[in-house]
Amino acid sequence: MKICIYGAGAIGGYLGVQLARAGADVSLVARGAHLAAMKANGLKLLIGDEERVVHPRCTDNPAELGPQDFVIICLKAHSITGVIDAMQPLLGPKTRIVTAVNGIPYWYFYKHGNECEGSALESIDPGGRQWKELGPERAIGCVVYPATEIEAPGVIRHVYGDRFPLGEPSGEKSADVEALSAMFVKAGLQAPVLENIRDEIWLKLWGNVCFNPISALTHATLDVIGSDPGTRAVAKSMMVEAQTIAEKFGIRFRVDVERRIEGARKVGAHKTSMLQDLERSRPMEIDPLVTVVQEMGTLSKIPTPSIDIVLALVAQRAKIAELY
Repeated sequence: MKICIYGAGAIGGYLGVQLARAGADVSLVARGAHLAAMKANGLKLLIGDEERVVHPRCTDNPAELGPQDFVIICLKAHSITGVIDAMQPLLGPKTRIVTAVNGIPYWYFYKHGNECEGSALESIDPGGRQWKELGPERAIGCVVYPATEIEAPGVIRHVYGDRFPLGEPSGEKSADVEALSAMFVKAGLQAPVLENIRDEIWLKLWGNVCFNPISALTHATLDVIGSDPGTRAVAKSMMVEAQTIAEKFGIRFRVDVERRIEGARKVGAHKTSMLQDLERSRPMEIDPLVTVVQEMGTLSKIPTPSIDIVLALVAQRAKIAELY
C-alpha cells in the first residue's frame, strides 16, 4: 500500500512512523528544517520512554513520488488550496484522498443528500478549487483525536490518543476504506469505519468552534474556559448555535452540550491549537473552525449572534498579529 502523508508535521509524522513500522510504503512531504532533519537522521517518534525511528522517503517535491494509493492530508485546512497544483502528480486514477484535517472538509456536501448537495463552501474552499481539482469522489473522511507535537526538527512527541475514525462521504463500507482502516489498526491505531463520519466531524468541531477562538482571545487553557462562568456561558451559547445548524443538516450528537464542555474542561491546562498558533506566530485556523459554521448558518437561515461576535473579535486579533 503506497501512502503519501502530505504535511508530515506533528500528526503527519506520528502517522508516518506508525504506518511505516506496519509495513506500508510511506512517503512524507514536508519542508524546512524538519525535512532536512528527517532526510539526515530519519523520523523519530517518542512515545513515553520509547523511541521509534523510521527512514521513509521525504521530500518537498511531490512530483518525485508518483501516484499513490492514499494521500493523507495532514496540513492545516487553510493551507490545502495552496498546494493543489503540487499534489497533482500523486493522484492516479484510483488514488483516494484522506482529509485528516480539523473542521469541515472540502467534500462535505458530496453525497450528502439535501438541498446543498454538490455545493462547495467558500470559507474553506475558495472558488471551489479543492472540489474541482482534487475531487470529492476521491475523499475519505478522517477525524484526528491524538495530540502530538514537534519536539525538535525530525522528532515527534506523542502526548495522548491513537484514534482516527474513518468514513466514506456516502456512508458505505468500501473496499478502500476497509483496507485503510486495516492498515491503521496494524499500525497500532484505532480506526473504526463509521457509517456517518459527518457526525464525528461535528462532535470534534463542536468544541473547536468555541474553545479555540475563546482561548486565542483570552490566552486561557481549557480548564479555565470551562470553569469560569463567563467564558463557559459564551462557549455554551456558541455550541448551541452550532448544534442547531448541524442538526438542520441531519447531524446527531451523541452527547449534550454540558457533557461536551465538561469533557474539554477535564482535559486540564491544555492550550488549544489556535492559541498555540498565535503564540508561535503561525497562521490561525479560523475559517475551517469558525467561519465555516457561520457560513453554514447562513445557508440554513439560522442566526449565529454569539459566533458572529467571537469570530469578529478573533479575526481582528489575527489580522493585527498578521496571522490571518
